[in-house]
Amino acid sequence: MPVASDLHLECLACEGEEKDLSKGETLDSARWAAAFAAGLILAVPATAQDARDTIVHGADEEPATLDPAQVEPGAGGEAVIFHVYDRLLAVGPGSAELLPSLATQVPTRDNGLISEDGLTYTFPLREGVTFHDGTAFTADDVKYSWDRVIEMDLPESASDILSDKVAETRVVDDYTFEVTLNEVDASFLYSSVLPMTASIVSQDAVEANGGVVAGEPNEYMSDTPVGTGPYRLTTWNRTENLTLEVNDDYWGDMAFDHVRWEFGLDPDVRVLGLRAGEFDTVETDPSYVADLEGAEGVVIYSEGLLLEPLHIGFNLNIPEGALPEGDTIPLDFFHDVRIRKAFNYAFDYNAFINGALAGFGQVNPHYVPIGVFGYDPDAPIYDTQDLAEAERLFRDAGVWDEGFTVSVVVESGSLFEIQCLILKDSIESLNPNFRINVAGVAEAVFDEALSQNPVEYAMWAKNGDPAADPSAYLETYSHPDGEWGEVHGFANGYADPEAVGSLIDAIAEELDPTVRAGMIAEAQQVLYDDPMWLIGAQEGAVTAYRDWINGMVIQPLWPRPSMNFALYDKAQ
Repeated sequence: MPVASDLHLECLACEGEEKDLSKGETLDSARWAAAFAAGLILAVPATAQDARDTIVHGADEEPATLDPAQVEPGAGGEAVIFHVYDRLLAVGPGSAELLPSLATQVPTRDNGLISEDGLTYTFPLREGVTFHDGTAFTADDVKYSWDRVIEMDLPESASDILSDKVAETRVVDDYTFEVTLNEVDASFLYSSVLPMTASIVSQDAVEANGGVVAGEPNEYMSDTPVGTGPYRLTTWNRTENLTLEVNDDYWGDMAFDHVRWEFGLDPDVRVLGLRAGEFDTVETDPSYVADLEGAEGVVIYSEGLLLEPLHIGFNLNIPEGALPEGDTIPLDFFHDVRIRKAFNYAFDYNAFINGALAGFGQVNPHYVPIGVFGYDPDAPIYDTQDLAEAERLFRDAGVWDEGFTVSVVVESGSLFEIQCLILKDSIESLNPNFRINVAGVAEAVFDEALSQNPVEYAMWAKNGDPAADPSAYLETYSHPDGEWGEVHGFANGYADPEAVGSLIDAIAEELDPTVRAGMIAEAQQVLYDDPMWLIGAQEGAVTAYRDWINGMVIQPLWPRPSMNFALYDKAQ
């Protein structure tokens, strides 16, 4: 990364070496960042910023807003907010472990930052941090940012992650922030502190540009983020591109290069652009691997998994007379755990992962995804098709001789439809009296069918919503009184629904991480023995990039596309 200058600089980080940058002598970007941040470069060449490379990213979706109080979970704006704002805590690339960010410690009971009653969290804050507008970061900004989200309460936002949990926020002093919860919640740090909604904004910037009005977006903050993050927004040409510039005043590890996000591109255009070297990184998925694999200068990244398990659901709450014409199953068909387990044993996981997912995926039949806190890699899984065991269970359940016909509703042309077709082949190969009808419908029709209570199909296929904490999955997808459990009658199937509910409730309240992890492992065993889902796989976190990008890593706990451009160094 050459830097031209008329100055002859002495760099104290170079072990006494003098670098005449006007003659093309260079420092690698990591040493530049470290030396500059530590004040070891005695003078800064005027063109140092200009000499940084710009990573060009072919994005899937343009942001609708860059305001943390307005952004919709999973929307394109979250990825930009991730880079221009900081939160109190963060996760690194290698694990789900929480790390300090604007807070200097992760609150625990052991360090005294979680009160004995489990309701009050204290966050010591980092000093010497400045916002992009030059104002100083203090505890007042944290309280203001969180209170602002709650007061605005915009319908498209995730304001409920704070409003539903927070009873009170307090400024103890300039660099100490406290929050008291309505009830003990072991998921609070992951589910409320980590998301983009909890990003810390500049109070001065908001107040100078419209302030806070309940129920109304702030147009200035939607277009002009003012955070403390490793990047600043410099330009946003709507429908075309957005440019982030390295924040040279960043309190942490400085980013290597600037970033330009290109929007409005057809997936095929992104693929062709990457092959031609016009893009350095692109959003993609396993279906495009065949078009990119082996292309000169293109690297396929396939480490890690998305936190959106691909599932086929069982309905244990079918209304009388609701099933599609031709379905022959009794309404209590899936009440029998032997039936549910037989479906899990019959499914051809290998065909789904190595066919539909092109090898980019991993089996996990629990709603505790691989990659979130507490996942137990030693827990039992249905990872291999076992037709003999499926037959035994179907015979024990008394359906082998008579057979059955059952429909599964799914969005046409989707990955989920392929999963259903594999299930159809798997089940029908067992017995000519078994039939699975795959009812592929338009997305709007599918969404309407699944939004009903009760649902008028016995089975459906979809993916789970990503979350950072296991309780979000267990409460939504496994609890007998949870969102899915209530609608689909899980209490009709669990051998002991009260025990399952109590275990999931206890996991949500246990603040000792070691104890909580043991309880989550216990839940994985319970959900294996008494499955409410057939989970074909967790899809692989796949992306493609040019080989001149160093440091590529994906973390599914970061906002989609799960990239942190501050870690990447373009050495072209």
